[in-house]
Amino acid sequence: MNGGFTVKTGKYEIDMCNGSIMDKLISFSVPLMLSSILQLMFNAVDIIVVGRFSGSQALAAVGSTTALINIFTNLFIGISMGANVLAARYFAAGQEKEMSESVHTSITLALISGILMLFVGVGASRFTLEMMATPANVIDLSVIYMRIYFMGMPFFMLYNYGAAILRAVGDTKRPLLFLTISGMANVALDLLLVIVIPLNVAGVAIGTVASQMISSILVLRCLYKSEGSYRLRFSKLMVRGVYLKRIFQVGIPAGIQSTVINFSNALLQSSVNSFGDTAMAGYTAANNILGFLYVSVNAVTQACMSFTSQNYSVGKTKRMDRVFLDCILLSAGAAAVLGVSAWVFGSHILRIYTADAEVIRCGLEILSITTVPYFLCGIMDLIPGALRGMGHSAVPMILSVIGTVGTRILWIYVFFPQHRSLYFLFISYPGSWIATILMQAVCFYFVRKKCVRQLQAAGAEKLAGG
Repeated sequence: MNGGFTVKTGKYEIDMCNGSIMDKLISFSVPLMLSSILQLMFNAVDIIVVGRFSGSQALAAVGSTTALINIFTNLFIGISMGANVLAARYFAAGQEKEMSESVHTSITLALISGILMLFVGVGASRFTLEMMATPANVIDLSVIYMRIYFMGMPFFMLYNYGAAILRAVGDTKRPLLFLTISGMANVALDLLLVIVIPLNVAGVAIGTVASQMISSILVLRCLYKSEGSYRLRFSKLMVRGVYLKRIFQVGIPAGIQSTVINFSNALLQSSVNSFGDTAMAGYTAANNILGFLYVSVNAVTQACMSFTSQNYSVGKTKRMDRVFLDCILLSAGAAAVLGVSAWVFGSHILRIYTADAEVIRCGLEILSITTVPYFLCGIMDLIPGALRGMGHSAVPMILSVIGTVGTRILWIYVFFPQHRSLYFLFISYPGSWIATILMQAVCFYFVRKKCVRQLQAAGAEKLAGG
């Protein structure tokens, strides 16, 4: 079962297959968590600057695009998880040629998907916003923001795929540095292009695109200068079918899951839109706060996926189990602390985004039902991460869609019309988390059992052959 396998690691890498687990999970997760939190903080600056200096209509315009942007982008971001899992396996097994070729396939795929998303996003912006019943006094600003935002898609994709490769080898520290640099540039450009040069929502969109360009250049430079098997050479960029197929096997179900879940969030956004631009602004601010909670638990999910993938590749099933249990403790603990804090200090936090008392009231109504039980979302997110690390992505995708999307659609169209309030609408969040966890737990039990049998059979065959 390869019990004595040792992974050779460099300065920024983590040996995920040997030694203590919890401290390595924390070492991996905390920089990734900070990276995501910093990214959200810099995105929050967009919202704060627009809300404070351009008014609630501009704030609503930026917020109304969030769910749509996620629908367009999350399929390809999900596919980057496939790149992460594949790279982690090759790295742990010491397969340098396969590692190099999978890296070059992943980066090429990122560039192609980014260019594709640029044209799709720019072309479909107004139509999709109209489909979501975006109010007439907001839609023109929303279209401007969304079209400029999608101009940066190639940079966005290159950064995310490059960072996925670095995460596969345990390097979450350098992406944190890159996001810090690009985020500071984003803040400076926001202040310049909204306050000094009053470009309104166009200013924050331009700042976002510029910061994405900076982060993508930094991550590509990092891969280019690397001395490891994941070193990037632009002359070797190409798509190799064998690696593309393996990336898609894990990544496409993950991307579909994320896309469909965000489609349910877009339906939720449409329901929020029916309350008017004040409720939309409150949802924008509350959703940004929930984003901080999500990226914290998702950092642990990313750790679980990478650690599980590496240990699966060398047949360490007992260590995989310990990784999963430690990740549950880490994810639930972080979500509980942050969720309770967001609930207790919600009104103070919302005042950072806006001074409008009615907007704050709407935001608090949403936070009151979504923050404290957020640890459930962490567990719901974690189980598919562990399954993807074992190479199984399709079944958890189906269950997540049924549990999350099915519950929310049922709630929006059957129960919500009878009890129209933001609080009642967002009960669909914890309800969908519980339904999804119950189904995923059953799936995890059977998939893990199957994987253990396969690894044991492969180990026995190897011994017999030796």
